[in-house]
Amino acid sequence: MSAPAAHFRLPCLSWRFASVWSRNFRVWRKLALPSLLGNLADPMIYLLGLGYGLGALVKTVDGVPYVHFLAAGMVCFSCMNTASFETLYSAFSRMHVQRTWEGLMNAPLALDDIVLAEMVWAASKAALSGTAILLVVALFGFTASPLALGVVPLIFLIGLTFAAMGLVVTALAPNYDFFMYYFTLFITPMALLSGVFFPLDQLPAALQIGAQLLPLAHAIAIARPLMLGELPTAVLPHLAVMAAYAAVGFWLAVSLTRRRLLK
Repeated sequence: MSAPAAHFRLPCLSWRFASVWSRNFRVWRKLALPSLLGNLADPMIYLLGLGYGLGALVKTVDGVPYVHFLAAGMVCFSCMNTASFETLYSAFSRMHVQRTWEGLMNAPLALDDIVLAEMVWAASKAALSGTAILLVVALFGFTASPLALGVVPLIFLIGLTFAAMGLVVTALAPNYDFFMYYFTLFITPMALLSGVFFPLDQLPAALQIGAQLLPLAHAIAIARPLMLGELPTAVLPHLAVMAAYAAVGFWLAVSLTRRRLLK
């Protein structure tokens, strides 16, 4: 097998990734409170600012108060951002600046395990952030249905999906400035086209079709009904799209990272 082909073989994984996850957790624990507050602040500003400000004009969307409609979008939006920032800026620092990954590979650890640990760690942070926002949303009375508990496992899958995609970008990035392309050309348009702030049926037909290719749209399609006390439809196709993004993204991230570090 040629060297380029070897880089793109299937990942070889083991439970040793848990030790890297534990290492990242212990480092984060020292700054846990400001980190969590930072992850909470941005979506809560959006939720309260738009929910009450724009909500005073819009009143209701799809028969529910606008702030209730917005709440599910903010939970998913927060998970996406948390996983993305962790796998871009933090993981890039560990890989390229601090060279932590190189040090870890001197232990009995494969690079594949390190990339998996980074993905699961970012998903764990996203799950913590999303669950905290879900709790705040419930305390404000923006969701009162016990079905909202079904959003908790979904939050972790959202984290895995966007963590895998973020690691692909990290594997390609020459520096921190490169990440602005990802946020400007992908993350921001997806937030606007996935139903975070307004229903998808308000978009032109072509954009509605395009939105079905975006993982965030599928996450919101499950989370919003649950938080409004309804059972979502077509759950399995929505989950399958997100799982496909996570699986393909992880494979690409591992392959591109091998090509970058294992020359």
